[in-house]
Amino acid sequence: MKQVYLKKCKNYDYDLIYASIKEAINALGGIEKYIEPKETVFIKANLLMAKAPEDAVTTHPTFIKALGNYLINENSNRVIVGDSPGGPFNKNALMRVYKTCGYLEAFKDTAIELNMNFESRSFSFDGKLLKNITLIDGILEADHVISVAKLKTHGMMKYTGAVKNMFGTIPGVLKAEFHFRMPKVDDFANMLIDVCLASNPVLSFIDGIQGMEGSGPSGGDIVNSEIIIASQNPFDADRIAIELIGMDYQTVPTVNQSIKRSLTIESIDSIQLIGDDYSSIKIKEFISPKISKIDFLNRVLPDGVANKINNIIKPKPVFDLDRCIKCRVCHDNCPAKTIDMPVGGYPKLIVDGCISCFCCQELCPENAIDIKRLWVLDKILKG
Repeated sequence: MKQVYLKKCKNYDYDLIYASIKEAINALGGIEKYIEPKETVFIKANLLMAKAPEDAVTTHPTFIKALGNYLINENSNRVIVGDSPGGPFNKNALMRVYKTCGYLEAFKDTAIELNMNFESRSFSFDGKLLKNITLIDGILEADHVISVAKLKTHGMMKYTGAVKNMFGTIPGVLKAEFHFRMPKVDDFANMLIDVCLASNPVLSFIDGIQGMEGSGPSGGDIVNSEIIIASQNPFDADRIAIELIGMDYQTVPTVNQSIKRSLTIESIDSIQLIGDDYSSIKIKEFISPKISKIDFLNRVLPDGVANKINNIIKPKPVFDLDRCIKCRVCHDNCPAKTIDMPVGGYPKLIVDGCISCFCCQELCPENAIDIKRLWVLDKILKG
């Protein structure tokens, strides 16, 4: 039976979250169903970038602290917490993220460890798109993985949750290669699904106590969505999450492709919802990112014509030079290398090569990048 746990949680009070996590795991069959005592557990947080907890960009440290302490207290597990954000995957980069995101302070008096293993390895994998995959060692050396995602919108994928959270198991700069190799949204979604299957989380939580709408996953508006979601199946967790925030599954590529691959189901009526009553969970409909893929042109026009039109009307990053601090994060992390930025100067987009992956917007520490499209396209899409 497919099960998803839902719990109303108004704030990041430690005791409240600890009790909710304990209730969730018990309702889903008990910790012994998933993890043996004294086994090593890697908690895969969403540590997209160095942002303070109150910015709602990353998984809140109190949530991770409560989960980690639960595993240690209840099951004597060794707990390691980590992620591989975009950019270099090394000690200096990760320590800055850990510190800014509040993890160093939150875990200082606990037995919870922060991942300091910066190695990775490749192995064969029989995925839909990926036949060989490289993951960070921390994931591969742990006995089990638990995912703790953030409830947010996403510029390229519309929504980011339990499945996309596992993209952070791919080491740092290697993630950029996938954007370049798979600019089509459905291909990228299937790659994310393959990565999730390869990293194999035994439990998936979504921290939706505070979520993000609009220009997510880093530049949107905070929503007090007051929800914790948990499931053994990350695909089911996302299926219910998007229903709660008012998104049609057909417009969310990871969920739509998961349904096509029989990893979750179209009708939520076939998923048993446990915890708080679904009708009592009140979440406002999230504002979606103001971008759209226009791949439909390739279905009705010759490739050469469609590609030229797509290049003109596709959504593009626009730089706010008043907010830009010339940090070069956008330049250094552009998979297609289409951001020209002389040393000491401002970024400039090379439009022809842009693949609309929006990594620049996602990783900009100053929210100085917006995604714009032609007003006429807005008019067409809105009818």
